[in-house]
Amino acid sequence: MENLLSSFVIANNEKCTGCRACEVACFASHNKDKVSHTVGSVSVPITPRLYLVRLEDTCMPIQCKQCEDAPCMGSCSASAITKVDGVMMVNEKLCYGCKTCMMACPFGAIELLPHTNGQETKILAYKCDRCIEDSEPACIKACPHEALRFVNPNEEAKDKKIKAAMALRLTV
Repeated sequence: MENLLSSFVIANNEKCTGCRACEVACFASHNKDKVSHTVGSVSVPITPRLYLVRLEDTCMPIQCKQCEDAPCMGSCSASAITKVDGVMMVNEKLCYGCKTCMMACPFGAIELLPHTNGQETKILAYKCDRCIEDSEPACIKACPHEALRFVNPNEEAKDKKIKAAMALRLTV
């Protein structure tokens, strides 16, 4: 049986300018009911499922790498993180903000943020879900510098093998 790896979004820090278009697009994609026309009309905090890290001479978005043996899922005592169609998802109804997933993530890709549902506000885990409801992650579509790309490890491994076989064939 073939081991299929999950696809994920990866950033190129040499192309990223820190414009935050990816963060705004992520928020808008996940809050279609709360965003009327422009970000300026939003009355809730902007909470993207990725976040930008700035260092002195570089910056890049940090987001979930959809690990095969996901430490976040294994550490979640509420079983709020599950794999659905190759994507690690947080079930907001089960999450109670214990922080174990955030501490277990080797990429620092999970944040705990306030979530208001009606009158109740509670702390929940937020992480990239690859915009599973859309055809392509919103962050990739929004990036004006093409610093983000969708990676399918299975296809990339296949392409690498084909290129190696072609190179070997040319030398024979």
